Amino acid sequence: MRIAVIGSGYVGLVSGACFADFGHTVVCVDLNEQKIAALNNGEIPIFEPGLDQLVAANAAAGRLSFTTELDSAVANANVVFIAVGTPSRRGDGHADLSYVYAAAASIAKAVFGFTVVVTKSTVPVGTGDEVARIMRETNPSAEIVVVSNPEFLREGAAIEDFKRPDRIVIGIEDESAREPMTEVYRPLYLNQAPLMFTGRRTAELIKYAANAFLAMKITFINEVSDLCENTGANVQDVARGIGLDNRIGGKFLNAGPGYGGSCFPKDTLAMMKIGQDYGAPLRLVEATVAINDQRKRAMGRKIITAYGSDVRGKTIGILGLTFKPNTDDMRDAPSIAIIQTLVDAGAIIKAYDPEGMEASKSVISGIQYASSAYDAATGADCLVLVTEWNAFRSLDFAHLKSIMRNPCFVDLRNVYRDKEVEPHGFTYTSIGRPSRAGLEELGSAAAE
Repeated sequence: MRIAVIGSGYVGLVSGACFADFGHTVVCVDLNEQKIAALNNGEIPIFEPGLDQLVAANAAAGRLSFTTELDSAVANANVVFIAVGTPSRRGDGHADLSYVYAAAASIAKAVFGFTVVVTKSTVPVGTGDEVARIMRETNPSAEIVVVSNPEFLREGAAIEDFKRPDRIVIGIEDESAREPMTEVYRPLYLNQAPLMFTGRRTAELIKYAANAFLAMKITFINEVSDLCENTGANVQDVARGIGLDNRIGGKFLNAGPGYGGSCFPKDTLAMMKIGQDYGAPLRLVEATVAINDQRKRAMGRKIITAYGSDVRGKTIGILGLTFKPNTDDMRDAPSIAIIQTLVDAGAIIKAYDPEGMEASKSVISGIQYASSAYDAATGADCLVLVTEWNAFRSLDFAHLKSIMRNPCFVDLRNVYRDKEVEPHGFTYTSIGRPSRAGLEELGSAAAE
């Protein structure tokens, strides 16, 4: 198959490289000349494990190329994927579809012969209808069918997710799209990957419903973690106890500082707006959004409480800035609100992240950047683990004690246990797990 992918951001680049690795001939298109020039020079604009090797191998094999020339790429394609951004629109939280609609009009002008146009960008219900209308209006004689094919890629594991998916959702309104879409995914289909054909609007809603449900699951365990702290229970044991129930499952039950990233924040907001627009308000999603926003700044206050006094003029070392490990994505990362809360309280921030420091400079100002975890800890009054990178999973606490001004460690990802940290002279605070002092207080209260 000859495939054109419009948009060479995260979804477009990963999808294009993986399609090429299936044996298809793929052209990735982007209007950003600097990005395309960099890609043609083998420079990958995002950090995603394994993506640089995948792009290099398929470019060398002649199956993957990059261009700013949309017309020629579309004219030669059997299938065109729209993979442009759909950020939250300022002011109202709706998905900004201007890039999708602009791509649709440009594609319609350039198509030649029967072409399947696939929306891979995350879009609200009914967007495919509008894309089809725009294309008919732009080029009434074009032979185009519009399909919805949402992506379900986890940052940091996107290639694995693409090649070994739980499901492939394809929303069609015209049966003529079924055969070409089956051919696109044929390498996966032969390996028994579940190919699920639905109506186009159903496919669009599946993506939002999936992300909203996972965001609710994260938010639920975060609220349970607060209850655990107040009752002396252990949230990790609670999560395991409920996760072993096959109806619930253990994934997305790790208590932490809240969700972030490119999908959950904007998709929950957009789904909330969709529900309001269609007269079916999603109260659980609305609560999820509100609770998650509040939690991030609450984590900043938790750090101040753990330190035990005013943090004005104190140095706080931050380990991890990205919203999750194995990515350089800073979009809606919990670290942003956490650091702002600490800065507002007068703290001095010294932060380190293996991949996210350059990206963080555009969203976090007025902080210092360290060269390593131990550099971030040097002279610090408190050290906070925000993102659970592997580089932070085996810290030398004896060495940390010797270089920190005050031995205070706050673990917002429950990577460690108190018995691993406190023997080195640290005060240790985690999420949803009782401290020894807390258990003593609960015991005293119960005795009274």
